[in-house]
Amino acid sequence: MDIQRIVLFAGLAIVSYLMVLAWNEDYHQPQTEQVVQTESISNGTQSADSMVLPESGSSSNGEEEFSTPETGGVAAVNTTTDENIGNRYISVKTDVYNLKVDRIGGNIVESSLLEFDESLNSEQPLKLLSNTNNRTYFLESGLIGRDGPDGRSAAKPPVFEASANEFVLAEGSDELNLDLAFTTEAGVKITKRYQFQRDSYEIGVRYLIDNQSDSPWQGNFTGKIVRDQAPDPTAQASMGIKAYLGMVMSTPEDPYEKYDFDDLKESRINQSVTNGWLAFLQHYFITAWVPDSETSAQFQTTQRGQLHVMGFVYPATTVAAGETTEVGATAYVGPKIIDRLEALAPNLDRTVDFGWLFFISLPLFIILEWFYGLVGNWGVAIILLTVLVKAVFFHLSATSYRSMAKMRAVAPQLTRLKELYGDDRQRMSQEMMALYKREKINPLGGCLPILVQMPVFISLYWVLFESVQLRHAPFMLWIQDLSQMDPYFILPILMGASMFIQMSLNPTPPDPMQAKIMKLMPLIFTVFFLWFPAGLVLYWLVNNILSISQQWYITRKIEAEVAGKKY
Repeated sequence: MDIQRIVLFAGLAIVSYLMVLAWNEDYHQPQTEQVVQTESISNGTQSADSMVLPESGSSSNGEEEFSTPETGGVAAVNTTTDENIGNRYISVKTDVYNLKVDRIGGNIVESSLLEFDESLNSEQPLKLLSNTNNRTYFLESGLIGRDGPDGRSAAKPPVFEASANEFVLAEGSDELNLDLAFTTEAGVKITKRYQFQRDSYEIGVRYLIDNQSDSPWQGNFTGKIVRDQAPDPTAQASMGIKAYLGMVMSTPEDPYEKYDFDDLKESRINQSVTNGWLAFLQHYFITAWVPDSETSAQFQTTQRGQLHVMGFVYPATTVAAGETTEVGATAYVGPKIIDRLEALAPNLDRTVDFGWLFFISLPLFIILEWFYGLVGNWGVAIILLTVLVKAVFFHLSATSYRSMAKMRAVAPQLTRLKELYGDDRQRMSQEMMALYKREKINPLGGCLPILVQMPVFISLYWVLFESVQLRHAPFMLWIQDLSQMDPYFILPILMGASMFIQMSLNPTPPDPMQAKIMKLMPLIFTVFFLWFPAGLVLYWLVNNILSISQQWYITRKIEAEVAGKKY
């Protein structure tokens, strides 16, 4: 097999890979089931962006939800409410969050991430959690079981009181606590405390139970993620591949198990787990519950009408009369940043999915992030990474370019062989191999740079696709988002031109058909690169420019040697 054919097959492999990605993009879209909420809130008919009750998508007739470890029976969250209260939503603002907490149930029903824009050039922060007519996605927690105010035994869900309707993380302060107070009819004082830290997406959710009644109190802490089946609002259509949208559960036995919407519909999970976590993933962002590592929690999933409910239940907490206790867990609502997730729970960093070439992607990302720390621009960091990769494979590329230069030098001899043995393919092949051996040419050497570059190329693709740090990351001039395609196609065209120049340095294939196809390769690659993220095209363009320089120098040197001149 000659070098040209191998290069051609490599190009076709790339094209085939891209076609598979495009097919996935077109036909593997998650089914959209827009949940239409029809309830109205107390102040009238709601608009598309207005808040609705978290319970509005659920059944209020006692339909089963999570069970407690003690009984295995029904422990449904009380969803019956027609409370008409003023100042229902409490706002919380930290340096990374704008949150809304519903006083009914005390759940987080909206979260805006201040460090991330809704879209490129948008001035609105990204709203990860929301509960509107168009999307239902919120974080729920409560006390269920025998005496839990959120359980079935309660007539209505608790309506919490707070000292204010707005809480702000003060300048110079690193912590903010939101205390929600509720007293049961039996006289048990319950404080639901949200704990926020500066520069942190971790949210502590603690219940402080002060039993001032005459009888023991018993209840089970539960944490839930409630989401409809709406598509991923942060998905990027131009990438050619879909990010995973669904639940992931981690246990010591199976540290990373995915459940998509169909899995969640087909079967319920009910499993006792110690030192695990569960999360809901979308592109770049995650919502997770991390129970206390020493507590054996019952991980469960269920359906609440059209909503998916994913969460856990602790064993019952008993508080004797006159005693107090505390129970809770940690939630994470924010970007998929490896360092932060790694520090929160084992294997949670795996939600940053770099694909099957993760062992290459992860080092690439670490180096890329290090370069970014030096220069402060992701585009420049990509250029530096390209130079580094090129330097690592410098000698391998040089060997390949020498082989191709020698083939270019012996091209007249190949043409002569074709004239002599063109009708006898076997003899032609034998004479070619003899020529290669005589001139010390490795016909396979020319494809090595491409074969070596492909894993790096695919790995960098996943780095650009999965790294939230590169979302909306600008480079310069018209490139304002390296994770998206070049809006004016300038980089792909430059890449195609550089590829054409590089191909012109290669020897012309003796077969006319192969020669024509090789001439078309830059055009084919340009067309496919039109929809690639700009950062990836930038990598390939810089790599081509470096390769041209190296190959041009080696080719000139070999040609001079063949001509009997000293270079």
